[in-house]
Parts: sequence; C-alpha cells; structure tokens
Amino acid sequence: MKRWLMACALGLLLNGGTQAAGFEARPATPAPELKAQDLTGATRTLADYRGKVVLLNFWASWCPPCLREMPSMERLRLEMTGRPLAIVALDSAETPEEVNAYLSKMKLGFPILLDPDGSNTRRWKVFALPTTFLLDAQGRVRYVLTGPTEWDEGEALKAIELLLAELPTQSKQREPKPLTPQ
Repeated sequence: MKRWLMACALGLLLNGGTQAAGFEARPATPAPELKAQDLTGATRTLADYRGKVVLLNFWASWCPPCLREMPSMERLRLEMTGRPLAIVALDSAETPEEVNAYLSKMKLGFPILLDPDGSNTRRWKVFALPTTFLLDAQGRVRYVLTGPTEWDEGEALKAIELLLAELPTQSKQREPKPLTPQ
C-alpha cells in the first residue's frame, strides 16, 4: 500500500505542481468512522472534535507534498488560536518511529494520529497523499482536497472561514490578542 500511495503522491506532484487543483465541495454527509491512536497511545475519534470545524489531513512522512504543506497547517493553527477549528493529521501506514523521526525536525502543535495498518485511509477512500477533508461542526464532510495547498491563505482559508461562519456567534469569535506583550 505504501508504494501505491507514494506513486499517487508523485503523480499529483508531477501533474499538479505545488497547489492542488481545488476543493471539491460536497453535500453535507456524515463522515466515515475514524478511530486512531495519537503518539501517546490515547485513542481518538471524530467525536473528540464535535462542535468544531475539523481539518483532517491524511499524510505520510515519505510524501514530499505532504511535508511541504505541514508548515502552513501549523501557521493556520496559530492564526486560529481561540477559534473552534481542530487540525488533525492522520499519518497513513507508517510506524510511530517513522513519524517521530519526522516530528523531531518539524514541531507541530496539532494532534498527529497513527494509521499503521491503513484501515482509516481505506475507510475514508483516500487514494493519494495528501488528502484533506474539511468537516463542519456536526462531523459532516463538506470539502475534500486531494493534493497539497497553503492552508493559511487563498481558497483553503476561505473554505475554512465559510464553515466557521456557520457556527453560532459566540463560537466564532476570536479571543482578543493583547496589544502589548505580557
């Protein structure tokens, strides 16, 4: 499976450049089941993120386009501090050691989940990496993007803001940033 995913990712890189062709808007449909362990061994499901917009990114440390978009996901996380957005990256078909080797070089503040046997990847019908699903606060798939993007700008940020705009007003507000250092 790893070779197949790598071939798909390479094909996307060669055909699509650094930006994916665009988001596929979908009718709001319930997301498939997601059950995976994080790097501490704790089991996580989508229910852990209910009430938030979720950016669920399927990736692997051997996938250059995946690694290229990770810094923009971290910038998005920092920009969205205090807003109801959860960024979750699900590593597909690698060992914890392989994932930790990458994370020792790239510090990320969002949860990394493991899918060592690829069962979640198959359940979500992911055929190329990276593939990202944007879920609304009710856990429904609303947008899908196959390929990399810059998550903190352009079409990606617009799709996220549209989903955040659907939330009740008190959930959408940002915490005010201090004007002076504290």
